Amino acid sequence: MGLLRLMALAGLAGLAAGCTSTGNIRQPSAAETIASEKALVLPPPGGPSIVSVVEQKRGNGVDQSISLFTSSSVPGQNFLKVQFLGGRGENPGAGNSTYKMVNESAIAREMATAIPGVRMARSATFLQNSYGPFGYAFGTSHNGDTCVYGWQQIRSSRSDQTQARNFGMIQVRLRLCDARATERQLLGVMYGYTVIGTFNGEIWNPYGMTQGGDPTIGRPGNPIYPDEGGYRSTPMPIGYEPAPTQTYSRPAPLRRAAVRPAATAPVAPTLPPAIGPRVPGPDLSENAPQAPLEAPALANASVRQPASQQTMTASGVNVPSPECIGNTAANAACQR
Repeated sequence: MGLLRLMALAGLAGLAAGCTSTGNIRQPSAAETIASEKALVLPPPGGPSIVSVVEQKRGNGVDQSISLFTSSSVPGQNFLKVQFLGGRGENPGAGNSTYKMVNESAIAREMATAIPGVRMARSATFLQNSYGPFGYAFGTSHNGDTCVYGWQQIRSSRSDQTQARNFGMIQVRLRLCDARATERQLLGVMYGYTVIGTFNGEIWNPYGMTQGGDPTIGRPGNPIYPDEGGYRSTPMPIGYEPAPTQTYSRPAPLRRAAVRPAATAPVAPTLPPAIGPRVPGPDLSENAPQAPLEAPALANASVRQPASQQTMTASGVNVPSPECIGNTAANAACQR
């Protein structure tokens, strides 16, 4: 009887507790789309541009998948994936991310999933950007599209890790395929991206200890030159001989040569027509034809007028005066 009474009392207590609960509805922890301004990693200035950002909060960090502009026939979307691991996250119910070392087999699986159908070749060259060393693979699709897959783990060195700091880590993955870009252009994104997310507290600093300045700065015996890098293996020359002063005379002004007219053949002068009566020739016969005196002969003729008569003489020929012409001329002067 006592046992039945205890069970009844326990049921009443549970019913009372159920009536007093608030009944809050909690959204299950899942990935959500956020504004592009809240991306933890930004591509370099000039592109590619951010299309969308999907964020997943976890108990010990945050994962983001940043979709980038894509112009390629290769299936899939260009992206920057970033994972902040370390510290206390804002969503303990989503579980914790586990630390994974970067190994070749895991990278090969990631590339096959992100860039299907393209044969990728891993570069054996050691490369390093502002955050440390990174690796990448390069490939070309059947349509000629260029693809690059890059990976980087930003983590402090073991010498910088102490019992109280530098335990955080950032994982970065880049997938880029483009129909017109070259390998070097796509690889420039690995050098130009910027991490803007941070951890709360120095204990999770993923970059390690701050590097100091160059120990040679300010120390005697270590000259710094104005060349690229500041240091040179060969010293600069000391002293120089000034060049002699050169005097320059003012050049004479240029004068334009006079243009001479082209030489032309001389033109014979034209004499005016003879003025006066017609003078007959030396033949004084009445029926003989009389030709006019030519202009040159007239020019060389000399005229004399004696007192008793007027007779023109041309080249030794006696020319009678007009008074001796005709049948009536019978004086003695005209008979000579």
